[in-house]
Amino acid sequence: MPKRILTGTVTSDANAQTVTVAVERAFTHPVLKKTIRRSKKYRAHDENESFKVGDSVRIIECAPRSKTKRWEVITA
Repeated sequence: MPKRILTGTVTSDANAQTVTVAVERAFTHPVLKKTIRRSKKYRAHDENESFKVGDSVRIIECAPRSKTKRWEVITA
């Protein structure tokens, strides 16, 4: 099974080697036929602590690094 890759924006870099990434998705409501935007936050591993708040990054699934981290940053 291929690993998922998501694109989002860094919202926090306060923790060591960890960034919080907000990923936004858009879908059409099944009844109202209106486009709805939903966002979800993921905690991702950032080895070199090179990403700051506001950066656009891509994250990929990985083996669990901690209780909450299951993603790692691959590119800016």
